[in-house]
Amino acid sequence: MALHLSWVFVFGILGNVVSFMVSLAPLPTFYQIYKKKTSEGFQSLPYVVSLFSAMLWIYYALLKKDAMLLITINTFCVFIQTFYIVTYFYYGPKKEKLVTVKLMLLFNVFGFGIIFLSTYFLHNPRIRAQILGYICMAFALSVFAAPLGIVRKVIKTKSVEFMPFNLSLFLTLGAVMWFFYGLLLKDMNIAVPNVLGFVFGILQMILYAIYKNHPKKVVEDPKLQLSDQHIVDVVKLGTVVCFDVNAAPPPQSNDKNCDEGGDVEAQKTKENTRDASQKV
Repeated sequence: MALHLSWVFVFGILGNVVSFMVSLAPLPTFYQIYKKKTSEGFQSLPYVVSLFSAMLWIYYALLKKDAMLLITINTFCVFIQTFYIVTYFYYGPKKEKLVTVKLMLLFNVFGFGIIFLSTYFLHNPRIRAQILGYICMAFALSVFAAPLGIVRKVIKTKSVEFMPFNLSLFLTLGAVMWFFYGLLLKDMNIAVPNVLGFVFGILQMILYAIYKNHPKKVVEDPKLQLSDQHIVDVVKLGTVVCFDVNAAPPPQSNDKNCDEGGDVEAQKTKENTRDASQKV
């Protein structure tokens, strides 16, 4: 029994360490937002959903009373996801701020509130934990299925630019650790979703191995083409203007002759005027 509990503790600690590193993965993104002073081009949905998921798992772990390591990592996730959302909201355009508020109300206020109120007042604690466990498992399965969009993009573009290997590796390792943690605790609500997470993680790493050396496919973007065309036109226009200015300069020799001719004529006029005045 002691050996069993020690393995639960080991896998729980390893799961905490890996999930901690995964939670810090968006920091470069938010450093970029901080430098540019704008969050335009990024979405707040992943962070709002991650915060909602962490809140659910904390509630579930409190009901279970034997999953303290689930509380520790998700408490950190609540803190770091809140930091991400506040940063996004601070630097976001007005429209994106409004979207973020709506998402927070939908998931973290109404969504969590309905789940909490519908389960907390159930008299049987076992049924309460079971229902909440099913909700957590269903939500976790949907979250683990989210990378399918990235997988599709990698296959379509034959580029792993949007699927970093390190992130895929840590997500897979995290799925393994939490699977064994749930299995040893005999909690299928924790173990089952991580089977799907492991499968998708392995799939992502296989795709990375296949396409990592594949030449990047050029994605045609009308906006980029317009920008390139604009740059080319400006260069062409500059070249034409410079060519016209430099191609037909006033000949130096002609100018000199003209100046000399003008001086001779001016001299003659002056002499004629002097002669006329003398005659008078």
